[in-house]
Amino acid sequence: MRTFSAHETAWLLELDGIELAPFWRRAVAFVLDIGLISIALMATLALGAYCYAKILENQGHAIHHISASLKGSKFEIESDNAAFNRHADDKTVRIVTELLIPVLYFGTLTWRLKGRTPGKLLTRIRVVSVVHPHLTFWHSVERALGYGAATLEFGFGFLQFFIHPYRRCAQDRLAETIVVTERSYRTHLPTTGNH
Repeated sequence: MRTFSAHETAWLLELDGIELAPFWRRAVAFVLDIGLISIALMATLALGAYCYAKILENQGHAIHHISASLKGSKFEIESDNAAFNRHADDKTVRIVTELLIPVLYFGTLTWRLKGRTPGKLLTRIRVVSVVHPHLTFWHSVERALGYGAATLEFGFGFLQFFIHPYRRCAQDRLAETIVVTERSYRTHLPTTGNH
């Protein structure tokens, strides 16, 4: 395409006047989602550790003790078997636990639940694209990656909520989204809100 088209303008006009979600709802939703990620991650790691321990046992490597713990923001799995510990401390495991699982959680659920995660459902807020009437999978993943950007800025990416005129944090600006109240979404956009 060699010409600019302002097709977003019609959608922005539909969004005009919609109620933006307050900070406390967004913060509570985020904390709830982080809690759910932690529970799911611990269960996944425990299952993975159990399966790997069984594989090692079948190969003749006895494992008598395995422990999993959350230390700060890091999940640690330890055993009395050196081979097991070497693989549990692998960089791949850290990438999966610290990047892939959170991005998949936020990205996939935001996309599949049309702008919501379990935390957002409970706090009755929703993510809305300012470019399209629906969130694409890429928008959702991009927004999930934006949480990392907001965190890397020593949390300033989240605090931008208070200085941006449309209450947009780093993840919102990156993915071109806003967060609105569910009530306002359903009354303001009745044809879109029923999806």
